[in-house]
Amino acid sequence: MGQRNQRIQFQPGLRDWLLHNLDRGIPPAPLARTMCEQGFDPGVAADLVNVFWFARVTGVEPPAEWVDPEQVAAARYVPENPRLQLDGGVNDVVVQGQRIRLALRVEQPQVTLLDGVFSAAECDQLIALAQPRLRPSTIVDPVTGRDTVSMARSSEGMFFRLNETPLIERIDARLSNLMNLPVENGEGLQVLRYRGGEQSVPHFDFLMANNPANVASLARSGQRVATLIVYLNDVDSGGQTIFPESGLAVTPRQGSGLYFEYCNGAGQLDPQSLHAAAPVLAGEKWIVTKWMRQRRFVPA
Repeated sequence: MGQRNQRIQFQPGLRDWLLHNLDRGIPPAPLARTMCEQGFDPGVAADLVNVFWFARVTGVEPPAEWVDPEQVAAARYVPENPRLQLDGGVNDVVVQGQRIRLALRVEQPQVTLLDGVFSAAECDQLIALAQPRLRPSTIVDPVTGRDTVSMARSSEGMFFRLNETPLIERIDARLSNLMNLPVENGEGLQVLRYRGGEQSVPHFDFLMANNPANVASLARSGQRVATLIVYLNDVDSGGQTIFPESGLAVTPRQGSGLYFEYCNGAGQLDPQSLHAAAPVLAGEKWIVTKWMRQRRFVPA
């Protein structure tokens, strides 16, 4: 198959298999493991899968017969220093009078767990504001680009507009400060409620250029670069946020925030940012999510 510093040639059947499974939504790591089980060198398998995955994500034509070292380097995610304010050995920061403390950091995927992002009163206020506007959650259909209800995300949700109320304005400003990106780069806050048995399957938060709606959104506002999930209540049982490739699972705790990055300055995307919401086993789970873009967010 060739060495990692040389061109990697492959058969048309492998190309078809990779594209078929990527288009089915299979993430890179399981595909690479399957190739290793068939006798592929682990490094070669990882490089091939990553190049094809990155081509599908970014909407470029996948390789036809071989993969060059330059393509491997362009597709391989290189972590950078986190944008998050809590960096360089600092363990806490005060934003708008709210003391936010570092609880956990993982290098890859680039995940940071924060205590005290919201007060208990703010959590309760957000739930009260969101509850009358909840609707069944949707996902973007990969073919049509339209929002559609799917069992891949069994929850209810709603969106606030940027700065919609004084409370939302204060929270948008705080999260912008914490995430070190302008308020205008943020999408409106999304609130989700998961009840007993509800969950979301493994997915990425960045946009894949595989439908017209996503392509248009990327052209307007650039890629999503980071996510901050803030838990609005304690969950009696279940409901963890899971990163399956690293084995990390975070239990919801009121006011704590889970921050993760997945797009670096070169536009590379991190396949290890794959994450899911485990089923709620008892009680219910409320979260708010902030996504940040490369540029000012312009809605459709």
